[in-house]
Amino acid sequence: MGKTGKVPYLLVGFGLAGALLSTKQNRDKMMDMIKKVKEKTLGHWGGYEKPEMLEKAGRPDPYDIEDAKMVGEGAQYSVEYYNKKVQQP
Repeated sequence: MGKTGKVPYLLVGFGLAGALLSTKQNRDKMMDMIKKVKEKTLGHWGGYEKPEMLEKAGRPDPYDIEDAKMVGEGAQYSVEYYNKKVQQP
């Protein structure tokens, strides 16, 4: 018995999705459904965005003492872990 793989199923799925989403009305319905599902799930889980953290993500402030302390503690943890696991006396 030969293995066919997942490719035929993917092609059929893409074909069906293309046929269903070929009209503007169906695309609008699908986008509305996706938005509703997203709102319900994020509302249930309490959301996922933390704007204050996202603003700091790429460019940390060197004068933010609490953030620098957190980074320092994280660095100490990894060094201690390495010392315990790799450099066992």
